[in-house]
Amino acid sequence: MDVRRAHERYQGGDPAAGIETRHALSFGPHYDPDNLRFGAVIACNEEHLAPGAGFDEHPHSHTEIVTWVIEGELTHQDSTGRETLIRPGDVQHLSAASGVRHVERNAGSVPLTFLQMWLAPLDPGGDPSYHVIRGIADSTPYALPAAGAMLHVRRLTAGERTAIPDGAYVYVHVIHGEAELDGELLTPGDAARLAATKDLEALARTPTAELLIWEMW
Repeated sequence: MDVRRAHERYQGGDPAAGIETRHALSFGPHYDPDNLRFGAVIACNEEHLAPGAGFDEHPHSHTEIVTWVIEGELTHQDSTGRETLIRPGDVQHLSAASGVRHVERNAGSVPLTFLQMWLAPLDPGGDPSYHVIRGIADSTPYALPAAGAMLHVRRLTAGERTAIPDGAYVYVHVIHGEAELDGELLTPGDAARLAATKDLEALARTPTAELLIWEMW
């Protein structure tokens, strides 16, 4: 198990424009040859957008982009013609495939925080696609077969345990609260990278805790 703390993330974005970004893996000018990817995960960016701030239209290709809103609301527009408002509890999945352009903005009056995770597809190319699952439940993992991955959302109360999926690669990210995993206390923004997991559990150490878990094979 390799634990990466929130404060260890690479600091990026454009604070003057109301954008603050914290990168968990090598990204753009923050190049780290020892931290290029974990399993299928090639980026895990925590984005903070002030009201009115955002990312102007920009391209992506050959990437599976999954977004989870932590606080606030995210306005999404893309070249497939979709315009969507994403709220906490929703899973947004944009498959960039052979190429797509999109805009992400905080059109609200309160700060926005969201986690955006990029996964490498097993096979590049194809047609772009877009899906939103509203209010995903703990018992309904989101399958991402294009990247050989499954996203699990776990919401716990104090003292409650949850099984970590057994997998070749498992990426655990704490959204809210605190959880103990194999003797390590993880706080918001912390992540654990697990290889060849078996029979592990996470234990909530605060009144509530929310975890995102990528199971990859």
